[in-house]
Amino acid sequence: MFKHILVPTDGSQLSQDTARRAISFAKETGARITAFFAKPEYPVTYYGEGALIDPTTPEKFAELAEQQAEQTLDFVVELGATEGVQVAKRSLTSDIPYQAIIDAATEAGCDLIFMASHGRRGITALLLGSETNKVLTHSKIPVLVYR
Repeated sequence: MFKHILVPTDGSQLSQDTARRAISFAKETGARITAFFAKPEYPVTYYGEGALIDPTTPEKFAELAEQQAEQTLDFVVELGATEGVQVAKRSLTSDIPYQAIIDAATEAGCDLIFMASHGRRGITALLLGSETNKVLTHSKIPVLVYR
């Protein structure tokens, strides 16, 4: 059975619900969890003659992203503590979330990725893409999708 589960989270209600279910699953199977958050890269926007206009410095953006990651991951750690499940925290900065999820799972030695699907369909799914679908199609590690 699975011993080490990566649980990617973005802090959304669906991700929180998925984390709860992943912790329950880990408790039932005796597995441990690594909660993962993909921090976004600093968005560079150019206007007109190549002028960069952004009131947030890269340093401030990185600081805010780190705070969001800590807050989001601490939620999963607290859930795990309540249920007696060991939860480690991990975050990476990447604008390619699906690859960051796969890399984090591989680097942590996880044998399962337990993640949410937002359930987008039709044109919305086509336009926005699906990180879950990308993980499913690119990961060599088994993926359990919770919806």
